[in-house]
Amino acid sequence: MVREVVRRHGRIDALLNNAGIAAMNHALLTPAAVAQQIMATNFHGTFLFCREVAKAMVRRKVGRIVNFTTVATPLRLEGEALYAASKAAVESFTQVLARELGASGVTVNAVGPTPVPTDLIKNVPAAKLEALLARQAIRRLGTVEDVVNVVEFFLADSSEFVTGQVLYLGGVNG
Repeated sequence: MVREVVRRHGRIDALLNNAGIAAMNHALLTPAAVAQQIMATNFHGTFLFCREVAKAMVRRKVGRIVNFTTVATPLRLEGEALYAASKAAVESFTQVLARELGASGVTVNAVGPTPVPTDLIKNVPAAKLEALLARQAIRRLGTVEDVVNVVEFFLADSSEFVTGQVLYLGGVNG
């Protein structure tokens, strides 16, 4: 797919790795197959897209990669051990890849949204969402616009000196 995009358009300017799945289960109740699926989607998918797209970006000596993480990682949310762990892997990978690609003009950053009304949270009980929001400095669900604001910052030409950063929304600190 990456080769086809480069063939058709001559380049790839930006990569947004925002695919993600979760299984809101206690770690002791999470089947191994579910754990493998979460890691395959959230971490391995991010790794593979970064690896292939970065090859094209490094050749041009410019590019922006933005990976998606979650506030579930710094908040260490109970019932989300596998999801949080998969995104912690994405965060570590983001920071190391930023160092590996920095000299090539490619920046790599991550955004960690608070819950945004999407399919990912549609089955989360209201009480659990309220408890999560109570742990944030800004106690509301995030919006698509909140996330887009950070992504646009990371993608901006003026952000060429910003790399290896993980920015959580809602006033959550890592």
